Amino acid sequence: MKPAPPAPSLLTTAFYAFYDLHRPAYHAYAAARLPKEEARLSVTQLFDLIASNWTRIMTEQHPAAWAWNEHTRAVARRAGHTPSPAEDTALLHDDLRLSIDRIATITGTDPARVTALLAAARRTRQPAGPRTPPRPSASRAA
Repeated sequence: MKPAPPAPSLLTTAFYAFYDLHRPAYHAYAAARLPKEEARLSVTQLFDLIASNWTRIMTEQHPAAWAWNEHTRAVARRAGHTPSPAEDTALLHDDLRLSIDRIATITGTDPARVTALLAAARRTRQPAGPRTPPRPSASRAA
């Protein structure tokens, strides 16, 4: 026998909690990638999508990851550029000043993955400096 689904008021409360937790960061991300009005529309459309699919989204293993993927896909489509996950993570951390734990929460991933993505972003940002050739070994006198 299946358990009864949660009461609608619980779903409403859970949705608004999700909205309150994620909307500020989602909007800041969109505003960093898009013009102001495009960012507002993108976030509004995202939360309309989430609200209309709320029950199904809550069956996902990581609902925040599902929402973040939808959000970044929509922003990339509007911007005409798809940044890498490392670039997105660097934007959230370095430009928007979100902590590693906060980034993990809004992207639906774990802090270790966020840390790895930040490290990858920093590696790709470092300018390739001039390399010094290895010194030739001392030749042996015969």
